[in-house]
Amino acid sequence: MMNIEEVLQFLPHRYPFLLVDRVISLDADEQITAIKNVTMNEQFFQGHFPGKPVMPGVLIIEALAQAAGILAYKSMGWSPEDSLFFLGAIGDARFKRVVVPGDQLRLTAKTARRRSNVWKFQCEAFVGEESACATEITCMEGKA
Repeated sequence: MMNIEEVLQFLPHRYPFLLVDRVISLDADEQITAIKNVTMNEQFFQGHFPGKPVMPGVLIIEALAQAAGILAYKSMGWSPEDSLFFLGAIGDARFKRVVVPGDQLRLTAKTARRRSNVWKFQCEAFVGEESACATEITCMEGKA
């Protein structure tokens, strides 16, 4: 498990763009499960959508990518000071339910393939036991 202080050591993102609150399980080289608590205080809810707040799908994918980044950093023993992981591709994204204030996103990423500095992950975000989003994410390592 990783609390927010530990998460901050493995992600270069900061408020308002940090989208992982904690890690609840991690198997290096294999998979990660992380949590994003969705609150009404999120800046994007001011405009998406007034009177009917919905978390943008692109931010759900970003949260999944951040969780995958933690998995890659922990697997390689690196930190954002050494190297950065950049989003390379998103494949076959499917959105299955809206995410609203008060929801807790459970973010899962599993390593599907790794070649040199390119990682491919199978990712899914859940609210409770219900899938909110599933996608394939490719990240590339670059120098910081």
